[in-house]
Amino acid sequence: MTDSPHWFTSSYSNNGGACIEVATNIPGTVPVRDTKDHDAGTLTFRTNSWSAFVQFVSDQSA
Repeated sequence: MTDSPHWFTSSYSNNGGACIEVATNIPGTVPVRDTKDHDAGTLTFRTNSWSAFVQFVSDQSA
């Protein structure tokens, strides 16, 4: 198991400041944090929940 998340921002981010970072290297979970305020904390989602959320958002923008 990897203890340190490898954070990244989506390539769809336009760098307007309202971005999040996610890490996908933690088995079973997807941690999410604010790009500009790392000290604000991290939300952690189960992998299947995060995938469902991303699919839902993708479906809404299609």
